[in-house]
Amino acid sequence: MTRKERHSLGEGLLFISPWLIGLTVFILLPAFMAFYYSLCDYSVLKDPVFIGPGNYVDLATDATFWKSLWNTVFFAALALPLGTFLSIGLALLLNTPIFARPFFRTIFFLPSLVPLVALAILWQWIFNGNFGVLNHLLGLVGIDGPDWLGSTTWSKPALVVTGLWGAGHAMVIYLAGLQDVPRSLYEAATIDGAGWWQKTLNVTLPMLTPVIYFNLIMGCIVILQVFAVPYIMTGGGPARSTLFYTMYLFDQAFQYLNMGYACAMAVVLFVLIALLTASAHFLSRKHIYYAGS
Repeated sequence: MTRKERHSLGEGLLFISPWLIGLTVFILLPAFMAFYYSLCDYSVLKDPVFIGPGNYVDLATDATFWKSLWNTVFFAALALPLGTFLSIGLALLLNTPIFARPFFRTIFFLPSLVPLVALAILWQWIFNGNFGVLNHLLGLVGIDGPDWLGSTTWSKPALVVTGLWGAGHAMVIYLAGLQDVPRSLYEAATIDGAGWWQKTLNVTLPMLTPVIYFNLIMGCIVILQVFAVPYIMTGGGPARSTLFYTMYLFDQAFQYLNMGYACAMAVVLFVLIALLTASAHFLSRKHIYYAGS
């Protein structure tokens, strides 16, 4: 490298040094330490003792661990597709020239800005089995509503509905993607006699697949780490039917002070998310359409 190139490299590293320091101190170092502690018997109050894969062996025989993993996967399998369909539907609706369109866009987006604690308390009141708003409305039409959050059958669907409250965030991203669809494609489809439904299936959705792919990946990462809302609304009950993965991880780390075991759970979650992301990336080669490719 010439002196000028070394000088430019030094300036560049200096400008990005805050990001590099943040990446190292707050992401890479904690990730490395979590992996190390996952191989230790570590209670936070005492020095870690290396035990090898002992924590991972214990995970394989921990019924509560498998229960929390199943609850999380089942919840994600319900919430992610429903949230995707709702977000795309709202984006398609609000992309049409309807009356007061900016107002409705704002209204549907605002719930995603509500703090999670306030959101959880609001829906906890709505789903209350004795004096909740939802059961009151059902009673007006002669339906005796269940104890939503106190039932092993209805607790997870209630949390799924709560999660749909924030669909406006993904809706805005889909709206941005819809603006990027070339008008010429719709004009060509109109000349060929295609109706609204044919245009949506054959023009809009294929052109929107990169945005759908992005939202699915981000949604998968977020939903597998769901914590605050169910922790406040149900605390993992009833009968551990809403004990999600991160809730059990939190209990192991900060209630039982079994930090090594919790770090092993964190590593397993990281591997699971990485595998799902890699699978989605592999499938995207055949099902994602990029206009420039």
